[in-house]
Amino acid sequence: MAALANGTTNGAAHGDSAPGPVSIRFSDIPSAIDIPVQGDQEDEAVEIDLEDLVDDPTELCTLFENEHAAKTYWMTVALAYAKQHKIDHAIEMLIRGGGAIQSNASNPRDKVSMICCLCWMYLWKSREAPRVAPDGIPVSEAKTKEYYLQLATSSLNDAARLNPSFPPIFLARGVLLLLRASLQAPSKTTNNSIGTEKQELLKTAVKSFDDALRVSQGKNMLALMGKARAFFSLQKYPDSLAIYQDVLQKKPDLVDPDPRIGIGCCFWQLGFKKDAKTAWERSLEITADSKVANILLGLYHLDASGHVPVNSEDFVKLYKKAMTEYTQKSFKLDKNLPLTCSTFSNYFLSRKSWDNADKLAHKAIQYTDVNAIASDGWYVLARKSHYNGDTENANDFYRRADDARGGTETGYFPAKFGAAQLSVVKNDLGEAKLRLEKMIQHSKSHEAMILLGTLYAEEIFANQTSEVKEDKSAEMKKAINLLEAVRTAWKDPKRNASPDASVLLNLARLYETENPEKALQCLQQVEQLELEQIPPSEYPEGVTEEAEVQASIRKFLPPQLLNNIGCFHFQAEKHVLASEMFEAALGACMKMSEKDSTVDTDALVSTISFNLGRSYEAQGLSDKAVEVYEGLLNRHDDYTDARARLAYIKLRQSPNKEGPDAVATLFQDNTSDVEVRALYGWYLGKVSRKRPGNIAEDPEYRHYKHTLQSYDKHDRYALVGMGNLHMLQAREMRRETESDKQKRSAAYGKAVEFFEKALSLDPKNAYAAQGVAIALVEDKKDYKNALAIFNKVRETIKEPNLYVNLGHIYAELKQFSKAIESYEIALSKEGKHNDPVILACLGRTWLNRGRAERDIDAYTKALECAEKALEVAPEQIHYKFNVAFVQIQLVTTIQGVQENRRTAEQLEKAAEGLEAAIESLDAIAAHPQTPYPKHDVEQRANMARNTLRKQLERAIGKQKEWEEVNKEKIAAAQSQREAELKRREAERAEVLAKEKERQDKIRKEREEMAAKVKLETEERERELEADRARKEAEMTEDEEGNKVKRKRKPAVRASGEGKPKRSSKKKSAKDDEDDSDEGTHAKKRRRLTTRESSKFKSAEIVVDSDEDGDGAGGDDDDDDDILDRADRIGRSSPAVSDAGDNDSNAGGDEDDKMDVDDVPREDDDDEPSARQPAKRTRRGRVVESDEDEDEE
Repeated sequence: MAALANGTTNGAAHGDSAPGPVSIRFSDIPSAIDIPVQGDQEDEAVEIDLEDLVDDPTELCTLFENEHAAKTYWMTVALAYAKQHKIDHAIEMLIRGGGAIQSNASNPRDKVSMICCLCWMYLWKSREAPRVAPDGIPVSEAKTKEYYLQLATSSLNDAARLNPSFPPIFLARGVLLLLRASLQAPSKTTNNSIGTEKQELLKTAVKSFDDALRVSQGKNMLALMGKARAFFSLQKYPDSLAIYQDVLQKKPDLVDPDPRIGIGCCFWQLGFKKDAKTAWERSLEITADSKVANILLGLYHLDASGHVPVNSEDFVKLYKKAMTEYTQKSFKLDKNLPLTCSTFSNYFLSRKSWDNADKLAHKAIQYTDVNAIASDGWYVLARKSHYNGDTENANDFYRRADDARGGTETGYFPAKFGAAQLSVVKNDLGEAKLRLEKMIQHSKSHEAMILLGTLYAEEIFANQTSEVKEDKSAEMKKAINLLEAVRTAWKDPKRNASPDASVLLNLARLYETENPEKALQCLQQVEQLELEQIPPSEYPEGVTEEAEVQASIRKFLPPQLLNNIGCFHFQAEKHVLASEMFEAALGACMKMSEKDSTVDTDALVSTISFNLGRSYEAQGLSDKAVEVYEGLLNRHDDYTDARARLAYIKLRQSPNKEGPDAVATLFQDNTSDVEVRALYGWYLGKVSRKRPGNIAEDPEYRHYKHTLQSYDKHDRYALVGMGNLHMLQAREMRRETESDKQKRSAAYGKAVEFFEKALSLDPKNAYAAQGVAIALVEDKKDYKNALAIFNKVRETIKEPNLYVNLGHIYAELKQFSKAIESYEIALSKEGKHNDPVILACLGRTWLNRGRAERDIDAYTKALECAEKALEVAPEQIHYKFNVAFVQIQLVTTIQGVQENRRTAEQLEKAAEGLEAAIESLDAIAAHPQTPYPKHDVEQRANMARNTLRKQLERAIGKQKEWEEVNKEKIAAAQSQREAELKRREAERAEVLAKEKERQDKIRKEREEMAAKVKLETEERERELEADRARKEAEMTEDEEGNKVKRKRKPAVRASGEGKPKRSSKKKSAKDDEDDSDEGTHAKKRRRLTTRESSKFKSAEIVVDSDEDGDGAGGDDDDDDDILDRADRIGRSSPAVSDAGDNDSNAGGDEDDKMDVDDVPREDDDDEPSARQPAKRTRRGRVVESDEDEDEE
């Protein structure tokens, strides 16, 4: 026996060795017995070897009957048979012995001990009997657990009729009720986890064990064990733990049954798994061949293996230890132990050893008296049938596994989940969703949420590829919510949940259209998970930078993942990152080919290469892109997309010769490819040509029409292109007469028809929506609805034209600031920095703003834009006219401004602009192609020359005079203005600083307040919990099951204490009252604390009172003495139960006092005892505090 940490081995100290406790079951059965027989000599006897009994007890029974053997001989031989596990022979001996005793004895009470022993034999048989009738045996003939329990009940009733106060009857009745309660069906409602019938049986069992304790004066340890077992079944784990520890403290050498097993089970249920392991290890240390301790330790290590990664060394170590060291040993000790059979059946199921799994699962179902183990057995059979495709049997077994644990609202979650999986296999997705939604309502299971979210996601993906699109927004929301809830749970360290790549991939597909940023985050998280799986041996040597390490080991990742990440980077216009990902994906393809030469990566390499070329294009690296495309065409010369990109690049680089030739060649070789036809249509639209008066004669229009008629009537690019052409035609139509306006509106209507057709095929086609918005503006002047459409497509279309259109609408709505912002965004786009059209629009908006606000600075901005547009396109005569027009407008406006709002410098600058405008207008009038009629231009030039010039000269002279007269005022005003600006800036800075300080103070106060409230809330909840626990501890149940307040019982004096001095009754009463008051105000101690307790290890010997007669209820004593003593105890039981007189239990340890209440006492501190009352119940304080934390 291994020494304990404190140097004590089962009570032996200082290195002294002491034998460990051993089982005393059947220790009173001698190896042989002499049976007196009638003969010539008075002391003649027949010796019977009790260690080698005959298989047929008939001869022995005949001998005993002929010799009128006393009941002691009958019972001794029967127990000897029981010791050899020949229970049927023991039963036969007891039945025939009972008949013989009844016919020979004058007192029928002599038979009661034999009947009670027969009851125990039936209970033993019930534990080993099958739960249900075996296959091939009629139910009426099957000897099941219920059959033997009925026999035990009958025997117990017979014994009770003969002598109802016989002590062993109480213990036997308690055990009988425990076994009968275990066969009750579980509760089907979540409100009552224990069925009503089972609960009543267990409560009655507790009363029977209390009766056994009462008649034994608290010394019957088996009754205490039974009471603890009943509390465990009632899920009162702290109470059960306290009693098991009490048993171990009073009788540390008790090993059969072993209270350490119960202590470990209680710890397990309370969440202290390491303490449970310690208790079971101690049990196994004492009893090396304990099948129960072995299987429980096996389950502990199996549970521990579930909390480490499957591919880790720890998992292999724990799993191997669980199965080979503990479970296998338990199976060798008892091949019919249900818990071991259930555990091994799961093992064989994972190994796909179907026959062994089936055999062991049936054995677990047959022999168990625990519903949960039966449920596990059915579940193994269901999974086996599920694996083999036997859906009918699998569904039935899943149902049985669920029902064995309550079914409906409670039941067994894995079985419910398996049934839902079967519905998916049968393609009954509606039934599967219904089952999963019910499961999620009662338990937020990750597995159920993942499967349900995946089903909704697959429904959405199928709808995306179908010809007829349905509204799946509700399903989309459900799928995202379910999968995101699982994703969020991974962040909770308490749940210890591992991220699942399939969840992230489904989320990425769901987010792909609406939230590409979130989709990219999901894929990056998958990438991180994959990187974590790469062993350190594959890491590059000498590289320390994390980014470099990741870049070098990406070649071990799936290339599809890297390609998708690159695509999202490309969509986000992060082209450098996209190129890196595509390059890494190509490296991953090469690595994949190196590992397995049979893998065909050609399709992957082609797709990724094309994507890499596109990313090079977006970065302006045309040479690299051409190199990639040409390499791709060398391997696959029919790769049309690559040829199209090469043609487009040539068209951009050489728009006059090589480009058009390449596009024409591409189109001739692929006339049926709608993508090539779209490119050719785009090329026709870009060719500079004169539009024909009849739109049907336009080459671009004819091309789109041919595409729709001959190739694809649903080609969206052609539809949008035709809509644009109709809108362009309408824009150029005359609008002088009402008839012209109607024709023009009809042309817009035709354009809208094409756009709406495209939208019906693709509701998210932003270009078609933009066309509708433009038509609304140009035809209906419906700026409000058009603005709403433009704002919707703004996130999709990031081209400058969209922002130009937005600027137009805002300008028409007189929202000049937003219009200017939109034009400036358009100018910021690639290639549009000096676009003269956008600059002209921006200048016009500044001009209109200056007119509306009479703001000289706005006119100045307008003039800058007009001059920049002219600088970019000097050959365009209308840009020159725009500059002159703004200059004249500036002069006209500045003249009307009051002297105090303008300066002479501004007027002189305007005069210079006016002279330039006059020269420009003269030049424009002489130009052969004037933007306006020549007469109008000349007239405007003459007006500027004759009228505006003179007016401006007078204004300049007047302004100078005013400034000279008000020079000092102007200087003072300017100085005052500068001082005012500085003061305002200082005040603003001071206000900002104070506001920041105030915000910081408020935030700090809020944090302190929140922390204080949290602490107060926690403290209040702890106080409420303690108060509830105290009140609950003060309550118990009366005989009718009603809640009543607990009555205090006086403490029993500990062993070794002398008799107290006699005192008057009055003084004793006063002392009791003082003690009661002191106990009332004393701080209550919780049942359990975190102190390491070794009581369940039997590390200390507890000096106990003489225990002769307990255990088996006094079978060691003479039968007559037992009956007489039982009669006396039965007559004096009220005094024992109510008073607990000190004299009646003198010499007994105080722990032997009776505890007849269902709830353990909580006021041990009030007892002035010399014992240590807290050690056996120290663990519960942790339990209560943990529960408090969970509730908070």
